[in-house]
Amino acid sequence: MRRFILSSGRIMLSLILLGSIAAPAQASATALTDGWEYRWGDSPIADDGTPIWIRGESNDTDWQAIDFPSNPPERNGSHHAWFRITLPMTREWRDPVVYIYSVDLIVEAYLEGRRIYHYGNFDAHGEGRFAGWPWHMIELPRDFAGKTLYFRVYSDYTDIGLWGEVKLMEHAELLGYLLRHSTVDLVISIICLLLALLAGVFTLIQAGTRHYFAPIALFAFASGIMILANTQASQLLVSRPLMWSYLAAGSYYTLPIAIGLLLEHWYTDTRTRLIHRIWQFHLLYLVAALGAALAGWVNLSTTFPVFDLLLVTSLCLLMAAIVPRLPELDGKQQAILGSFAFFSLLLVTDMAVAHGLLPWFRVPVSSGALIFVLALVTISLLEYNRTHQELKRLNLRLEQEVAQRTGELQTLVKRLESFSYTDPLTGLHNRRYFTKLLEQSTAQAQRQGYPLTLLMIDIDHFKQINDRYGHEAGDSVLAAIAHCLSQYFREADVVCRLGGEEFAVLMHNTETSAVKERAEALLKTLACTVQHHQQIPLGPVTISCGIASYPLHAVNPQALVGLADKALYNAKHAGRARIHVYA
Repeated sequence: MRRFILSSGRIMLSLILLGSIAAPAQASATALTDGWEYRWGDSPIADDGTPIWIRGESNDTDWQAIDFPSNPPERNGSHHAWFRITLPMTREWRDPVVYIYSVDLIVEAYLEGRRIYHYGNFDAHGEGRFAGWPWHMIELPRDFAGKTLYFRVYSDYTDIGLWGEVKLMEHAELLGYLLRHSTVDLVISIICLLLALLAGVFTLIQAGTRHYFAPIALFAFASGIMILANTQASQLLVSRPLMWSYLAAGSYYTLPIAIGLLLEHWYTDTRTRLIHRIWQFHLLYLVAALGAALAGWVNLSTTFPVFDLLLVTSLCLLMAAIVPRLPELDGKQQAILGSFAFFSLLLVTDMAVAHGLLPWFRVPVSSGALIFVLALVTISLLEYNRTHQELKRLNLRLEQEVAQRTGELQTLVKRLESFSYTDPLTGLHNRRYFTKLLEQSTAQAQRQGYPLTLLMIDIDHFKQINDRYGHEAGDSVLAAIAHCLSQYFREADVVCRLGGEEFAVLMHNTETSAVKERAEALLKTLACTVQHHQQIPLGPVTISCGIASYPLHAVNPQALVGLADKALYNAKHAGRARIHVYA
């Protein structure tokens, strides 16, 4: 028993440390908490298909101030609401996004008269079906400051609007933020699933304890799946929000069934018939609610409020039946009741937050589930000491499973971490990688005394391509130029996309003349190449280049970015489609 607890503690500590190392700290997020406005109803649609309210032509008195864009007063049965905010400028942004914890239920976002994001499908009446409760990332242009961001929301749920938190942050920082807030839940989910496996094995090998360990296995499994489905990292694993919502609902609705089975065993002399009826009723609700949702008769979201009411009622009945007999219970029963009461309190608190009865904060339901599971497992192992020999063999198997899961988690974390250094559109390294590489290359060039040359590249008249042919065509051009750069430069040269239409190539042990010669050949190739998008010719796309080299132009290689940027500016100013070397 003691060995198992110590082993589990080491497992938990190692996974938590792994998560804290892997998840980068959030650097500069800005919470969007001030300046929100709302109005009920849905906007009329103009002939061009855009909502009229985003044009700012309506009377501003129709918009009312609100502290947070969720559940405005005087809903009166309305299923449509609009929210808006004027975006602030807190600093210079490279790749800004708006991060939203969740939305009830489907949403469209508009900026500068065009839709920049949508989740769920709005029909001709402005309505749509529930599509899950994921987090949202809305990409913004770099010049977003002072512009109004509009949200169109539809919800037939008890809540309507944005939910949890709304933050402005860099795209590259969002992954680290999500991992940092999901690591503990991921660890607890793995532990609960491993404990479910342990209890399940006991159920199979100990026929006399099957009626006891089976409910523990069921509760631990349901808790592990529920925690995993509700953690924000689940969307990074598999981007299927509705699937995760069904998993969350199924596991959540299973909890009172498992709890009823557990308490029915431990408190055989305390209102057993009541406990039996409670878990049977929840089993019926589980089948009916998920069956109706899968059949399309109801939205899955509408089954949650009904279940929450049933669960609160069941918890009150269970506590009312057991607590008066508390002095008669032994230490093990009191410990189980205490951990159950703590877990129940967290569940009820989470319900209150979900339905707006309490201000939003992250309720540690996973910690309560883990404490309850650990209490059950610990007391079970003490109660059934005669299974000690089987436990020793299972402990070895558990450690092997944890080692395997830890290795898989490490692989996953490394894979997710690599995403933060890669530009998703072009497949090139991004600015974050370039900054880290330049710092390393600077030290190496100074130490070994070889030249380091930086080539800055900017696509000419790129805005005209976007304006004339659309952003998809612009993305196609960016990808084509990126592919050309990857093919044109040496394998030892590092090509990065810094953002927008700007690229950089860092070349080690290369003189300025060689870089200029290679860039001139590149310009000639692009001038003779007609770019296409969906079989539509866009014409040749030219680039402007700026070159700076260490130690020819700078004493410190860190200054190359500024010098190459000045040279690029001179190339642009001189007429574009040319190369300038810093002088």
